[in-house]
Amino acid sequence: MITAQDVNKLRTMTGAGMMDCKKALTEANGDFEKAIEILRKKGQKVSASRSDKDAKEGSVFIKTSDDKKEAVLIALNCETDFVAKNEEFQNLGKLIAETAFTKKSADKDSLLNEKVGNLTLNEKITELVGKIGEKLEVSAFIHMKGEAVVPYIHAGSKLGVLVSLKGINGKDVTDAGKDVGMQIAAMNPVAVDETGVDKTLIEKELEIAKAQILAEGKPANMVEKIAQGKLQKFFKDNTLVHQAFVKDSSKTVAQYLDSVSKGLAVADFKRVAIG
Repeated sequence: MITAQDVNKLRTMTGAGMMDCKKALTEANGDFEKAIEILRKKGQKVSASRSDKDAKEGSVFIKTSDDKKEAVLIALNCETDFVAKNEEFQNLGKLIAETAFTKKSADKDSLLNEKVGNLTLNEKITELVGKIGEKLEVSAFIHMKGEAVVPYIHAGSKLGVLVSLKGINGKDVTDAGKDVGMQIAAMNPVAVDETGVDKTLIEKELEIAKAQILAEGKPANMVEKIAQGKLQKFFKDNTLVHQAFVKDSSKTVAQYLDSVSKGLAVADFKRVAIG
């Protein structure tokens, strides 16, 4: 016989609803381990049934080393903002980021297969899916190292940035890193500088520029030169170090960093936005 105390015990252990716990225990003939497995399977079914849903809400979570030379960023997505603010969702996001940092997971698949206690992170996600009835997924996982790695999370935790700085010369460059993180969040640059821009994107911009120039009736022998000028303008507007610094437009980002500390520069950055 399944007692109310049994149901309450399983509910405390799993966080599942009372009726779900009662049904699971009845199906498992009172075996708690089997009941937990049944509840997990229910979560898997819920997850599968919601696989076509859009998970466009969620939060970004960041874990940084004490020496500020290493950080991980993960994005955990869900379907509604209500769930994104849920304490269990937030705790799961923090756990995934902490695990990624501690285990030094190689990639997202490896991370999701990391065990925490008796369950993998994938299984923990599935359990919460079963409880809340929404699709959950880790949409991004970034691990960054550098002389100084500075995190920036935009208001609402819907956008996160990691900035790796070089040439720090033993200085605390946290404030400068956060300023650059804010720049990246606001301006969404495509690369640190022109050398990091994808060749396909460069070819596309040149193609567009040439079409515009010809449409304007410019001489054919001038098209290439004018197109290269437009490409340089594209680099200025869309690569981080050449952009006008949002806090002081009289300087580029590169000039701002150099004014903070001679030789200070951006080695790398990653920007993750939810939605």
